[in-house]
Amino acid sequence: MKKSAVFTLIISFIFFGCINQDEQKQDAEEELITETVQRPNTLTEQELADGWVLMFNGLTSDGWRSHNGESFPENGWEVTDGTIHVLGSGRGEAGGGGDILFDKKFSNFELSLEWKVSEGGNSGIFYLAQEVPGDPVWKSAPEMQILDNERHPDGKLGVDGNRAAGALYDLIPGNFEAVNPAGEWNHAKVLVYKGTVVHTMNGENVLEYHLWTDDWKNMVANSKFKDYEDFMNPATEGFIVLQDHGDDVWFRNIKIREL
Repeated sequence: MKKSAVFTLIISFIFFGCINQDEQKQDAEEELITETVQRPNTLTEQELADGWVLMFNGLTSDGWRSHNGESFPENGWEVTDGTIHVLGSGRGEAGGGGDILFDKKFSNFELSLEWKVSEGGNSGIFYLAQEVPGDPVWKSAPEMQILDNERHPDGKLGVDGNRAAGALYDLIPGNFEAVNPAGEWNHAKVLVYKGTVVHTMNGENVLEYHLWTDDWKNMVANSKFKDYEDFMNPATEGFIVLQDHGDDVWFRNIKIREL
């Protein structure tokens, strides 16, 4: 064999060997990325170490029951495809199974969950909620609004967007730009710590306020909540409640850590 042929053969081995190594490296990186994508309704080792606890296992309604009730609703809610799904009734709040709560009270905490709303849908996340026989949850608890901002009338009602998704309902506006549209998942967080409350939507802090202060009491005194003492002076601990407003809404990855 001529030297030129041998040289060409060596170069070919090196060239194709490098390509093969690059392909193997790319395959390994893609496999690593696939492995590190977190499955819904699970906790990573880091989350466990940080004190996070799942409130929904993706399979059952364990831990959840009706507000002012003893068990999970027989109608209006279902666990399906790794989500807690409130079923649209077509009759607004007059239909369905009513609000549900996680059966443990929390004081200082960080709540994290994902929600997806149907077109024209409306719901909410209440925190520090109480159970007063005969009273709806909204009379005792602040609410982080869930909404299809584009289609539901509340997106245009209220003052400066204080009924839009992410808002402290009817009190403090959220941020329209931070919210994904109907049919897409949104990641919401609520931080409550010694009266300081922060709402976060898709990684953006959209509002902050402070319970029990003069600013809080003045704001509530000028709202529709002014006549409800449990709202004016919220409890220092309470339930997490998911609202049935008669529209299809899905929840998943519900987790909490106490602070």
